[in-house]
Amino acid sequence: MRELLAILLTFFSISSFAQNWPSKPLRYIVPFPPGAFNDTLGRTISTELSKTLGQPMVVDNRPGGNSIIGTEAAAKSAPDGYTLFGAALPFSVIQSLYKTPFDVTKDFAPITLAGISANLLVAHPSFPANSVKELIDYARRNPGRINYGSSGNGTSVHLSMELFKSMTKTYMLHIPYRGSAPVVTDLLAGQVDVMFDNVPNVIGHVRAGKMKALAVSTAQRSALAPDVPTVAEAGVPGYELAVWFGVLAPAGTPRDIIGRLNTEIVKVLNSPDIKDRFAKQGVEVRTSTPEQFSEFLKSEVARWAKVIKDAGIKAD
Repeated sequence: MRELLAILLTFFSISSFAQNWPSKPLRYIVPFPPGAFNDTLGRTISTELSKTLGQPMVVDNRPGGNSIIGTEAAAKSAPDGYTLFGAALPFSVIQSLYKTPFDVTKDFAPITLAGISANLLVAHPSFPANSVKELIDYARRNPGRINYGSSGNGTSVHLSMELFKSMTKTYMLHIPYRGSAPVVTDLLAGQVDVMFDNVPNVIGHVRAGKMKALAVSTAQRSALAPDVPTVAEAGVPGYELAVWFGVLAPAGTPRDIIGRLNTEIVKVLNSPDIKDRFAKQGVEVRTSTPEQFSEFLKSEVARWAKVIKDAGIKAD
């Protein structure tokens, strides 16, 4: 009888808590520096949720440790509905490269998938290769002479090139940075030869003639760069990498709150204005239920664990 009473009291306590939520400011943790799309997504969601939920919502950038610092901070936050976390493809890779103090499939409660984008293989205008085939030939003739920058070990930017190197049997020197923005700055200055990066981060520079685009990482061409071939089309059959973005909360966050957050965030992302704005940046809005996002994450974790093992990818 006492056990039943305890269960009932817990149930009513959680229900009451969920009904009174939110009663204080919320935060949205981004495990990367300001400037990249993950940050843009977080700020867009935070601005709109502040209006619909009636509470301020701030973006908390926690870069460093190859996104481990921010991810750990989110995993260890109270599961009370006041902390959200902006995840991207590296989230599903991190445990295959590092020993982490959290488990991505157990310590988080998925809310919704947010969008899908491509990575663009770009080079400095003075770089001698003007196509994927020319890049492969040049890299094979000059092993280790080409350097490429990434936004950190285990990021989609890093994995895009490591997968490329593995499939083309080439070697290029990896220079990891703390975020995408400083890599872009150094490539524009000619200190970095080539890199993969999210389309939204570099498409403006390509259009301005400050970078040249060689290929996109996805199976289909990007609407923002329809004349740029996919890596597979350009000479590496079977190559494909799609960048995804999503929103999670700490595991244990009440289901009612997860459901409310899903409803509100999906509504924000599917508004015509937001979809159009993101599309212009190369991101296709793609939302889901919490359950669908959970299954997606599990499949991504399994997929990348196999890719990393088979390709022998190591964290530098």
